[in-house]
Amino acid sequence: MKRRLARAKRYLGAAVRRFGIMVRFPRGTGLRLSQYRPRPALRLPVTAVVEPCHPVIDAHNHLGRWLNNGRWMIDVEDLLAAMDAAGVMTVVNLDGRWGRELADNLRRYDRAHPDRFVTFCHVDWSMLASGDDPQLLIDHLQRSVEAGAKGVKVWKDLGLVLRDRSGALLDPDDERVIPVIRSAGAAGLPVLIHTADPLAFFQPLDRHNERLEELQSHPEWWFGGPEHPDFWQLLDGLERLVAACPDTTFIGAHVGNCAEDLSWVDRMLRTHANFHFDLGGRMAELGRQPRAARRLITTHADRVLFGTDIYPVKTEDYRLWYRFMESEDECFDYAPGCRVPPQGRWQVSGLGLPPDVLAKVYYENARRLLGLGRARPATVTAMSA
Repeated sequence: MKRRLARAKRYLGAAVRRFGIMVRFPRGTGLRLSQYRPRPALRLPVTAVVEPCHPVIDAHNHLGRWLNNGRWMIDVEDLLAAMDAAGVMTVVNLDGRWGRELADNLRRYDRAHPDRFVTFCHVDWSMLASGDDPQLLIDHLQRSVEAGAKGVKVWKDLGLVLRDRSGALLDPDDERVIPVIRSAGAAGLPVLIHTADPLAFFQPLDRHNERLEELQSHPEWWFGGPEHPDFWQLLDGLERLVAACPDTTFIGAHVGNCAEDLSWVDRMLRTHANFHFDLGGRMAELGRQPRAARRLITTHADRVLFGTDIYPVKTEDYRLWYRFMESEDECFDYAPGCRVPPQGRWQVSGLGLPPDVLAKVYYENARRLLGLGRARPATVTAMSA
C-alpha cells in the first residue's frame, strides 16, 4: 500500500510540474478495500416500477424459518400486506420439510390463506443412512402428499453433505434417489432442486475469486476443499437425474443451478423437456450479462419461473425485481443499501422483457406447473430405478 501511495505521489507530482495541476494528496487517510464504496459518475435514468405489469407468483421463497426461541420469524399479516402492495398473488414456501413441521407450515399458510401460499415438502434423505430401501422414502413422501404438500424441494445437501451408512456421499443421481424422484413425478409433484452453489464457492480462496469477501464473511459456504465434489461433477449428476426421470417436472433453482454459464442452462433446456428453472436469488448474476439473460429467458419463455429467494419479504425488494425484469435501466445496485454488494462488486442492468414473456414468467408457468386451479393426483406410486 505504501509503495502504491508513493507511486501515485510521483505521478501526481509529474502532472503538477508538467501541466500546472494543483493536487494535494491526503495524508494519514489509509482506505481499506472493505470501506471503499465508489459512486458511479454516470447520469442515468431511473425507472420506478411500483407494480408489475402482470400478477406475480413468487415460485422460490422461504417462509418456514424459525427463531431460536421457537417463534416464527415471519408475521403472516405483515407478509400479506407486503404481497398486496407489491402485486404478488401467491408465494411458494419451500420450507415445508416433513411431519410436524410440514403440518405447521400448511396450517399457518396454505389452509389459513388459500391460494396465497403453496408449500413444498422435503424428503428426509438421511433415512438412507439407516437403510438402502427407497420404499422407506417413498412412503415418507406419500405422507407429505396426503398432508397437502404441492411439490418437493431438494436441497444442496444431497450431493454436498449427506452420506449413506458406508460413509459415501449421496450423489444427486444415486440409484436410491431416482425411484423417489420418479414417484414424485408420478404423483404430479414438481421437484424444485438446488444442486451445488455459485461457481466461485468451489474455486480457490485467492485473489482471483470474485466472491472472496462474501466467503470471508461466510467461510462455511466454501466447498473448494478435497472433501467436496467438483462443481461440474455435481451438475453432471443433476443432468443424469433429470434424464433418468423424464416424467418428473424439474425446476432448477437459481437459474438452473448454473447462472454463471447460461449456455449450459440453454443446453439443458433444449435437451430435457422436463427441465425448467427459476430466477431466485440471481439478479446479480443475470444483471451483469443482460443480453445473454434476456435471450435465454425469451427463447425459453415457457420454462422460466419468477422467484426471488428474499426473506423476510419486503415490498421494496419486489419492486427492485420488477425494475430489473421490466426496465432497460443500466448500472444500478442489485442490493441497494448494502455497504459492500453481497455477491460481488458489480452493478446490474435491466432485462427489458416483453409483456408476453413477462406474463409467462411472472405467473402463467408457475400456475401450470403447480396445478393451481385444477385437480391433481394425490397418490405417490413406487417407481423402479
